[in-house]
Amino acid sequence: MADVKLENVCKRFDDVVAVDDFNLTIEDKEFVVLVGPSGCGKTTTLRMIAGLEGITSGSILIGDRVINNLPAKDRNIAMVFQNYALYPHMTVYQNMAFGLEMRKRPKDEVQRRVQEAAEILGIQDLLVRKPKQLSGGQRQRVALGRAIVRKPEVFLFDEPLSNLDAKLRVQTRVELKKLHERLKTTAVYVTHDQIEAMTMGDRLVVMKDGLIQQVGTPLELYNAPANKFVGGFIGSPAMNFFEAELTASGDSLSVQTGSFSIDLPSEKANLIKGYGEKKVIVGIRPEDLSETGDHVPGKTIPATVEVVEPIGSETYVNVSASNLPLVAGLGRTTQVKPHQSIFLEPATDYLHLFDIRDEKALFSNEQG
Repeated sequence: MADVKLENVCKRFDDVVAVDDFNLTIEDKEFVVLVGPSGCGKTTTLRMIAGLEGITSGSILIGDRVINNLPAKDRNIAMVFQNYALYPHMTVYQNMAFGLEMRKRPKDEVQRRVQEAAEILGIQDLLVRKPKQLSGGQRQRVALGRAIVRKPEVFLFDEPLSNLDAKLRVQTRVELKKLHERLKTTAVYVTHDQIEAMTMGDRLVVMKDGLIQQVGTPLELYNAPANKFVGGFIGSPAMNFFEAELTASGDSLSVQTGSFSIDLPSEKANLIKGYGEKKVIVGIRPEDLSETGDHVPGKTIPATVEVVEPIGSETYVNVSASNLPLVAGLGRTTQVKPHQSIFLEPATDYLHLFDIRDEKALFSNEQG
């Protein structure tokens, strides 16, 4: 197995910069997820590692080898595509064996590797079928099997679950993680689904407009987003944002909007002493807002319920706080109704503040 390094990698399509100054080291046996909205450059990055796209500048290494000019077939990687890319006229066995046969591997070795992969994936009974006779989940397993038989140094996954229904996606992502634990192979996975990214990745690489926004474990990105974009992208439902003014009173500091204020804990206030701007962007996750009985200035937010969304384990409530739209996660037992007036209490230890100019975090909640 091997690590993967991307050093100052850039990809341009004429005047369009798809990936810019990309620097990342993926450790041996690590499962890294590239995540971001459509058009952020994540699939282009994956295709450059695979050798399906040339790079404009920079270097890509697998182990100690610079592979910039190495053909895809010689990179010892295996890629699983979004659309499975199976040959419709071949059986499952033939699809899985095809790559090995093209490499002139001995027939008994091909048969052994296909059987081993089929047993790992539980598709031994499907080897004589053709793709049109398979369900979406079965086709995905065949595509995985075709990658496994090659015993590559690196697995690349390009949104492999996006064509599956919701229940099967959850089941298959668990199976993929189990598979990674068993094979102990370096894996790079691309998705736009942040829930999928958080549940699967050892580390996440959040991208926007061809640039890396932040790299870290799922909980690092959730608890300490580097900027407003990461804060809003990681977590579901998304983080609430609103602009507020910093107001000092003695040694205390609060954020003030037109209708309410929130006192900052002293630890957070100390972290932003000397901040030059009067306004900030405040971020509060829905799960960090709770319902309380009384209004306490500086502690609670008066709001009016607009929409109630029960999902079983949680109830999300859309409210208006003097025309500021907020979403609160109030638990399965809440009894609130539309048009009802309520008071929300933010968990200020988990409050996020972002610079009004560049939207970067003013402190890390792992420090505060």
